[in-house]
Amino acid sequence: MPSARRRSTARVQARGGASEVVQPAGAGAQAVVPRVASGVPRLDSILRGGFLRGGMYSVMGPPGSGKTLLGNQLCFHHAGVEGRRAIYVTLLAESHARMILHIRSMRFFRPELVGQAIQYVSAFAVLEQQGLGGLQELLRRSIREQGATVVVIDGLQAVQTYAESPLAFQKFLRELQAYAGLLDCTVLLLTPTTAAQAHAENAMVDGVLELSHGLFGARAVRELTVHKFRGSECLLGRHEVEIGPEGLIIHPRTEAQFDRPPARAVERRIRMPFGIAGLDEMLCGGIVSGSTTMLLGAPGAGKTLLGLQFLAHGASEGQPGMYFGFYETPPRLLEKAREVKIDLERHCASGLVEVQWQPPLEQHLDALAEQLIERIQARKVERLRVFIDGFAGFRSALVYPERLPRFFAALTHELRNLDVTTVFAEEADLCRAEIQLPDEVLAAVVENILVLRHVEVGSQLRRLLSIRKMRESDYEAAAREFRITDGGIVVASSFRSAERILAVRGGISRASGGLDVKGARGGASERKKPRGMRKSPGASGKRVAGRRS
Repeated sequence: MPSARRRSTARVQARGGASEVVQPAGAGAQAVVPRVASGVPRLDSILRGGFLRGGMYSVMGPPGSGKTLLGNQLCFHHAGVEGRRAIYVTLLAESHARMILHIRSMRFFRPELVGQAIQYVSAFAVLEQQGLGGLQELLRRSIREQGATVVVIDGLQAVQTYAESPLAFQKFLRELQAYAGLLDCTVLLLTPTTAAQAHAENAMVDGVLELSHGLFGARAVRELTVHKFRGSECLLGRHEVEIGPEGLIIHPRTEAQFDRPPARAVERRIRMPFGIAGLDEMLCGGIVSGSTTMLLGAPGAGKTLLGLQFLAHGASEGQPGMYFGFYETPPRLLEKAREVKIDLERHCASGLVEVQWQPPLEQHLDALAEQLIERIQARKVERLRVFIDGFAGFRSALVYPERLPRFFAALTHELRNLDVTTVFAEEADLCRAEIQLPDEVLAAVVENILVLRHVEVGSQLRRLLSIRKMRESDYEAAAREFRITDGGIVVASSFRSAERILAVRGGISRASGGLDVKGARGGASERKKPRGMRKSPGASGKRVAGRRS
């Protein structure tokens, strides 16, 4: 399968331990802009390759937002991974001993670098006694003697406080920027303020990044916003931030990360059957590969079992699969499949089907999307089947509900680009007789919608399955009854039993001969043939009834 390539105005390359961005050729030659990798997972993706070498950047945010952590990660990555030297300068910040105590449990921390490739310099005494001129001289001497190519200044507000005037402060920044740029030294200025406040450095620096944290109801949310970044494009807007054992982790917004998906190469698309005779007949052989299918139904309707059947049948034909769920633990999931003779456990043991489970607790929306996409890319297989058991798991991770349509559109488009055939379960209202789409925008994005519902007939609950939408294919529009038995899922061979159930439900009871389900009483199977019959692509020339949505 041809690899999916993301179209971008810039291409990131690695050279000599640092990143470089090669701009597309225009009228002249290509311009190479050297970069400095941040060491913060996915921040370089947001900045399209990292900080520009020799630039000056302001990182702002309230106390506890992660500024000091970001500065230290940059230094340790620059020294430990790229083999260069860095200086961390403190003014009115915590002592070096306490700072190192707080970061030594992080995975990026390497004690052998402290005092060698990374120098910690306390500069407040010099600022207090000699003013801005003395601080400027200390910074220049330290950069020159250490051969540093990254400098972090923590507590810039102290410099502004000791400046005689706003003009003197701006002059200090301009001179530092000119000297650092001359030596290809990248400078980060850490300030405990917010972008809403006016600051002289914002107009002078090459980039402004803001770290923030706040409460959304009972939930604490950290975010990063890039307000300015000269010389390069970047992913604007708010991005989720997480602090964990690895340090600061940033999750770019999915809809911004995949905002310019490439046009797919023309590939041969095939049918992906469920391995259930009645359902595959309704689908004219199965859903089309590379498509997205919504299984819509109330709790208990059979969505999870149908999704597991989709994975197991694909694995029986040698097609790899992945379960991505929130509510069923792996042992419970395998037990559930075993009870209805779905042979999922064997395929999981062989590695053909992979189970990815994450508890439905506080999750980061874009981190979930990253986990799914990165696992798919890591498998490097063709014709992958993916079952997302409960899109509600993504919905519960939302901080901004208005993001959902754009997020879902970007995620499903990226899955198509990877030639993944996706089936996902979506909850419908348990107490409503009529099925309603939970979100019309989501329904418009997916190619196929299968509806599973309960119907009360006397004292019994019967299950019906129907196809509400199927792009790029014919399908049978009539509903059919289906049952979940000890031997698996069984779909009726025709619409007749469903018609009788609906007739009784509607009070138009008429004589019936039984159910057209294997193992039960039933009459002859018959396909309803509405107008507009035609050949279904990829259905071996068989004429099937249905319509194109």
